[in-house]
Formats: sequence, structure tokens, C-alpha cells
Amino acid sequence: MSPVFGAPDEPATAPRVFEALGDPVRRRLLELLAPGEQAAGALVTALQAETRISQPAVSQHLRVLREACLVRVHAEGTRRLYRVDDAGLDAVASWLARFSDAFAQPLDALETELARGRRDRRRVDAARVSGRARAAGPGRASGA
Repeated sequence: MSPVFGAPDEPATAPRVFEALGDPVRRRLLELLAPGEQAAGALVTALQAETRISQPAVSQHLRVLREACLVRVHAEGTRRLYRVDDAGLDAVASWLARFSDAFAQPLDALETELARGRRDRRRVDAARVSGRARAAGPGRASGA
């Protein structure tokens, strides 16, 4: 395996990741890398097809993503290959998980109340059906 270059000195943190993702070019770079590893040149070409950006500017954006632990890079000959680094994505997921748990309990309570309402409606409907059958009586139900 070839060496990894420019690995960050610090672990991924949500603030660093969110700061890096604050720029639309960096978000687009991550989208381009989502399917898998790509060479820096291919990323430059893809971005230049969409917007006016220089190769040095793309390199700077990739450096910011690397420092935020959102991408990793390794060399293959003279090429630099980039891929998404799960460490940065894990930091964001952990940060967001705090908020999803805040919604979990109220949503569970809502689900319980909806189930209780369905159960109560079934009981009322069953009581109506059995009440009609009793009111009709055995002789009336046959039409006699």
C-alpha cells in the first residue's frame, strides 16, 4: 500500500468538518468522491466543467477537506488519489445523533397514541356491530 500524505495531526471534530463543508466547492468535491477514489486531475477536470476554478484552487480545497478528515490521499506514481475519509463523516454523524435522539422519544409517544386510537376505534366498531346484531334479534335477522 502506498503511503498516505497529509494525514491530519488532529482527529476529526464536528466543528472542523462543518467549517470545511461550509464551502459549496468542497461539498461538490465530496459529492464527486462519493462513488469512489479519484485522481486529483479528474476532480479538477470535473469542477472546471461546472465552474471557473483553477487547479491550485482545487488543491487548496482538497487540503482543507484533508485537514478536516473528510478526504484521504495517497500516491500512485505521480498521481494523487483521493477518497472520502469516514472519520469526518463519523464526527458529523455523532454530532447529529444528539439531535435525532431528542426526537425519538416524542415520536415513540406519538406512535403509541396513534396505536391506542386505532385500538379504541376497533373496539367501538366491534361494539356497534355486535349491538346491531342483538337489536335485530334472532327472528328479525332472517327477514321473518
